[in-house]
Amino acid sequence: MSLLNVQPTDRVLEVGFGPGVAIAEFAARATRGHVFGIDHSQAMVRQAARRNAAAVRAGRVHLTCASVEQLPSFGDPLDVVLAVNSVGFWPDPVERLGELRRLLRPAGRIALVSQPRCPGATRHTTAQAAQDLQDLLTQAGFTRLRAEILELDPPVACVIADNPTGMPS
Repeated sequence: MSLLNVQPTDRVLEVGFGPGVAIAEFAARATRGHVFGIDHSQAMVRQAARRNAAAVRAGRVHLTCASVEQLPSFGDPLDVVLAVNSVGFWPDPVERLGELRRLLRPAGRIALVSQPRCPGATRHTTAQAAQDLQDLLTQAGFTRLRAEILELDPPVACVIADNPTGMPS
């Protein structure tokens, strides 16, 4: 979360928000902005809505049951997009990332996170996951990629990239 440098007025989207833990963190940081979340599971929407009930009631958090293939409208451009452990399930991930890039303002940031859960996952498995995410982001037109490895068990890859400025989307 700290790597994304979310500001009080930011407009943030989490794709695949699960129980809404990161949504709550975003809402605590984007106190004058808006936090959007989409998840394909109605059960996760209910759970995240309970966890973030005050921010939902205040109109600062908007949770939708939707898939990354059929993104709803978020109105104005987004500042930050986060997807944790979900890119591997997306059909045509480069195309999906391109659609997300078009929703970001110029210089907006995206973070893709992957914690390999396959049997025997190691730091090497995570490093490969980071490289795979970087390749997808590059193909989708993102720039200024940087990868961080979080030393959990197994390690977590976090790849952050920017939407280029001054270029057509």
